[in-house]
Amino acid sequence: MRRADAAAALGTAPIGSLLARNSVQTTLSVATYGVYALTNAFFVSRWVGPDALASVNVAAPLLMLIGAVATTVGAGGASVLSRALGARDLSRAARATGTSLASYWILSALFGVLGIVFLDPLVRLLGATGEIEQDAKAYALILLAGSIAATGFSSLVRAEGRMGFSTLEWIIPVVTQIGLDPVFIIGFHLGVRGAALGTVGGQLVSAAMGFWFFVLQRRRLYRVRPRDLVPDLRLLREIAAVGAPTFVAGLGVTVLSVVTNNLLAVAGGTLALSAYAIAARIGTFVAMPQLGITQAMQPIVGYNYGAGRSDRAHRAASLSLRVSVLYGAGAALVVALAARLIAGAFTTDPTTADAAATALRTIALAYPFGGLVGLTAAWYQSRGYARPSFVLSVGTVLVVKLPVLLALSTYGTQGIWWAFPVGEAVSAVAAWWLWRRPIGEPPSPA
Repeated sequence: MRRADAAAALGTAPIGSLLARNSVQTTLSVATYGVYALTNAFFVSRWVGPDALASVNVAAPLLMLIGAVATTVGAGGASVLSRALGARDLSRAARATGTSLASYWILSALFGVLGIVFLDPLVRLLGATGEIEQDAKAYALILLAGSIAATGFSSLVRAEGRMGFSTLEWIIPVVTQIGLDPVFIIGFHLGVRGAALGTVGGQLVSAAMGFWFFVLQRRRLYRVRPRDLVPDLRLLREIAAVGAPTFVAGLGVTVLSVVTNNLLAVAGGTLALSAYAIAARIGTFVAMPQLGITQAMQPIVGYNYGAGRSDRAHRAASLSLRVSVLYGAGAALVVALAARLIAGAFTTDPTTADAAATALRTIALAYPFGGLVGLTAAWYQSRGYARPSFVLSVGTVLVVKLPVLLALSTYGTQGIWWAFPVGEAVSAVAAWWLWRRPIGEPPSPA
């Protein structure tokens, strides 16, 4: 399909088939990362040990925070880009893309430098103590050093309707990471450092692919030229405003993960942290199709609102919601029934496997609700509305999930596991209420 046809199809193809095709590609893309999360956990747990896996999981919020910066710039930039393409304003599209790229590079470099300077207090804040602290520091140091290469801007690629290349931007780097992990962890005996090097190696491939796509490739609807890489402050404000809910959501996930690690360290020690490390990786894998559905919906909604076809945007959003809930229910049933078998694949220690299986059976109850907050936030972001997404992202973390976690943690480790489905269910109710609330006409492009 030609470049112009790929974008135009967002406004003309039947919604069901368009969403199905895009969802298959985006889910395939993000599911590869879920596979990497599992294989990474497998290599670390089997060849380094469950304590090492706990240290990697404690440091993982840093990767979440870097990802939050990337998805903030990506979601905001993709919203502006989709609407610009829908309005056929290619100059604005080029400036929005260039501003997104440059802004991420500047922010990630700053984040990486500050993280390295304050590494010791940072890993302790994340919950690393005792025997897992040194491994957590080693893992975090390499992730921070490679933070500038942590994204290939696949959300901007999807905003152009280029689902095929977006899929490759996930698959090729993740296959690279999966291949590098055993080389560094087993072959060179680098332990958690090897796991971090495998991650950064894949990220470098992704960053190179994104740079080629936007800056070097010539056969495009528009080209990002050097002048477009100078941030446009007016566009940057719009990108930041629209993307802010994504950052808040990512920051919220990071904060919840840090608090969970610290609470588990007190309630159950290294055993509970190891069990959570396994359950969290399974949860990441299970959530990938819901993320894929959300990513498939975004360019359809953004393009059609830019083109004045709100009816098509509504149909895409409604269908995405139903499919996400049905998938989550099916995934919850499978994981709950096979929890012990799944946990046993990641550790030879029966005590750790039993603890992880207990966590999985409870946390799985959250899966049916897991995609609703993200879908609702994407629904508003894609149309250029920042405030509803921001309120939802802040509210579900500060008013729902964090208080629920703190309250139920008083009942020990099992209470912490129950905080996941309870918090997700209440958040889903809030998202559904906001989804049904009329907002008005979409804002006009500047």
